[in-house]
Amino acid sequence: MSLLINNLESGFNYEGLVKFVEETIRLEHASSPNKPIYLVGDSFGGCLSLAVAARNPTIDLVLILVNSASSIERSQLQPLFPILEAIPDELHTAIPYLLSFVMGDPTKMAMVNIESRLPPSLKLTQLSRNLIALLPCLSSLADIIPRATLLWKLKLLKSAAAYANSRLHAVKAEVLVLASGKDNMVPSRDEAQRLMSSLQNCTVRHFNDNGHTLLLEDGINLLTVIKGTCKYRRSRKRDYVSDFLPPSMSELKYTCDEVFGLLRLATGSVMFSTLEDGKIVKGLAGVPHEGPVLIVGYHNLMGLELNSLIEEFLREKNIMVRGAAHPELFWGKSSSLATFDWHKVFGAVPVTAKNLFKLLSSKSHVLLYPGGAREALHFKGEEYKLFWPNKPEFVRMAAQFGATIVPFAAVGEDDLLELVFDYNDLKKIPMISDYIKESNRDAIRLRDETSGEVGNTDLFLPGVLPKLPGRYYYLFGKPIVTKGKKEFLKDKENANKLYLEIQSDIENSLAYLLKKREEDPYRSVTDRTAYRAMYSPIHGVPTFEP
Repeated sequence: MSLLINNLESGFNYEGLVKFVEETIRLEHASSPNKPIYLVGDSFGGCLSLAVAARNPTIDLVLILVNSASSIERSQLQPLFPILEAIPDELHTAIPYLLSFVMGDPTKMAMVNIESRLPPSLKLTQLSRNLIALLPCLSSLADIIPRATLLWKLKLLKSAAAYANSRLHAVKAEVLVLASGKDNMVPSRDEAQRLMSSLQNCTVRHFNDNGHTLLLEDGINLLTVIKGTCKYRRSRKRDYVSDFLPPSMSELKYTCDEVFGLLRLATGSVMFSTLEDGKIVKGLAGVPHEGPVLIVGYHNLMGLELNSLIEEFLREKNIMVRGAAHPELFWGKSSSLATFDWHKVFGAVPVTAKNLFKLLSSKSHVLLYPGGAREALHFKGEEYKLFWPNKPEFVRMAAQFGATIVPFAAVGEDDLLELVFDYNDLKKIPMISDYIKESNRDAIRLRDETSGEVGNTDLFLPGVLPKLPGRYYYLFGKPIVTKGKKEFLKDKENANKLYLEIQSDIENSLAYLLKKREEDPYRSVTDRTAYRAMYSPIHGVPTFEP
């Protein structure tokens, strides 16, 4: 969009630009009336996108606003604007060059496309080359942006911001705001919060270490951000199952190496599964390859077991496990939820009966935690204790589709983290107690009081301290086939009996792993690191014999 505006700037005023984009949007809408139209507005483009959305409330638009210049009146550079207007022509050549450093970080721009796995010396060499190639481009900006054009752009920017801000109430579009923490051009962080409170349907994501030219900087993939915030959809109504785009190889590589790389090395996860004859083997051979499969298990503290589980299914079986997660991670407004965006990129869906129905009908491998947040946010002394609801919520659903149920257990949270402040501790601290109460006031509740303790869980962040890492162990139990048992499991008593058997299977698997891990000579991260340095990659480190 910014290229389009630059090409047309000499022939259009601001309203002319709005009408030009508006006509393009209307033509696209006429050709595909049931599909959303995405407008990516960077800086000035953010004002333009808001204006177009306000004037076209009936068109299905998704706005991606990147460091929107709608906050230009509160810019850190506002005191300099009169100076720019009065500066002599002979001194103007330095202005665009200086502005280029204000707008973005040249180092981050130069880091784009440099392979993260390269040795530091090669990284530095490529970075130097890229910077040398970039600097002449910055210095030539004075020729590209003459003084008259710069003054015209400032005037246009002020008009655009005023126009957009006066019409925020009319914006009905879905909006995603991307805000840089080191934006020296406009106060993007504050503007993001203002837009979220002013717009009807707005989500915010912060990028604390980036500058104004966010999309030009290293480590930013716009499609990944759109997928992680669940903004991608094919029609007016979002479908978390059919709209899912599998992670690309670059996303998988970035997640394993950069996002969860240290956790991956620290956990040294090892998987076991149970064959149909009851034999326990290393690896996932016991988990059926063909779906539908419902993987049911115990949720460790803060979901520490999730990343390795998803990664291992992809690595060993090339299967995308779709996790059923708390709806607050999808529909909550807090920008702090960005921590969980990678789970959405890797297939998580809100845990609703409708989504489970769709996943099982599409023969997917589905990951379900009946204990949910109550287990993931358990209290001190409750490690490896199941908190399941009173009703067998998933058994009859699985039987309806003939899904195979695979119970699983995972242990290792107590070898990674020390739980210092649990819910009961935090509720005793007045300010934190008030914050928890306020943040949960409008939170989504999955179950009512009839579900027992599981139905009354407040969402909070427990206080933890890291330990010298041990190891994570997983055991997938013997598959339970429900195909052909639909009528049998319609009976509440039969369904509840199987439900209790699955629960007992997981408890036995937890006890088995807790006992057997004592036999692992490589349970400590120091022993695993030494072994890997001499003999093997991370997946080749031995463990106990099952």
